[in-house]
Amino acid sequence: MKPLRVGVIGLGVGEQHVRSYQAIPGVVVQAVCDLNPAHLHAVQTRYGIPEAFVDSKMLTESRDIEVVSICSYDDSHAAQIISAFNHGKHVMVEKPVALNRKDAEKILRAQDDSGLKLTSNLILRQSPRFRQLRKWVEAGDFGDIFCIEGDYLHQILWKITSGWRGKMDFYSTIFGGGIHLIDLMRWLIQDEYAEVCGMGNKVLSKDSGYKFDDSFINVFRFSSGTLAKTLTTLGPQRTKFHSLNLYGTKKTFVNHIPDAELFTGDKIEDMQVVKTPYPGMEKGDLLPEFVAAIREDTEPEVSRTDVFRVMDVCFAAAEACETGNTVSINYLI
Repeated sequence: MKPLRVGVIGLGVGEQHVRSYQAIPGVVVQAVCDLNPAHLHAVQTRYGIPEAFVDSKMLTESRDIEVVSICSYDDSHAAQIISAFNHGKHVMVEKPVALNRKDAEKILRAQDDSGLKLTSNLILRQSPRFRQLRKWVEAGDFGDIFCIEGDYLHQILWKITSGWRGKMDFYSTIFGGGIHLIDLMRWLIQDEYAEVCGMGNKVLSKDSGYKFDDSFINVFRFSSGTLAKTLTTLGPQRTKFHSLNLYGTKKTFVNHIPDAELFTGDKIEDMQVVKTPYPGMEKGDLLPEFVAAIREDTEPEVSRTDVFRVMDVCFAAAEACETGNTVSINYLI
């Protein structure tokens, strides 16, 4: 098999991409890129990577690279994705793919013109517990699903008050965190969001220089009529957790740590413990499947439709919180 040559931009989470690619047979990490020269060369040396660049264009325009993982700052994603497509490269991008609808449209056109693969690292789909839950939903075990709740709870407030996110011209915790649960709920019940309303506040970051709301609650209606709710917050006083409650006419699922619970009624004896591992996945777990999709010319598990549709939902959710209106969700594809 001809080796597949990969480049990775951004060596924070991108270092996990490097490790994961190097574990895939027939994949060679040809180059890495980072704005910090010392960190760049440390990673290059640690993993024995042939090339290292500070300028991302040197990587996206290289003739020696066929696949690019983009793990850079969010406001760099759009330009780097478009450059990669324009120079014949498949793209894996950390969320979000773009920060506004205009850039998303440009990315979609560039991908259409290139005919290359696009995926995003919506990693909760790889959690064994959530994969088991989807199988139960598909089998009809829950009956009709009338409500689903998914909350992104992570105590990482410093990332917006003192990290690079807070220095951007625009940042949204919905795009950077809440997107995981927004995608997960859509994926679990295989339905499309139709409309959204919501509110935000900045109580957590009020004494910092962060300019935007930091916490949001959004309420959605799916096309089937199923209701959904998500809380996005980077400052809860608790362990990191992806809260998920799924309510059906036959059963209810409640995620907990270490075990989840499955209910068939309102009595103690109606509760079953679910020990399927959670979270049970690593940042690079989608990469082997992405490589296989390239080699076999199939759609990645997180398809381009998934990538753009979850962004359209996030754009609408942010607009709803900013305007106070209920926003209908229009999809690019």
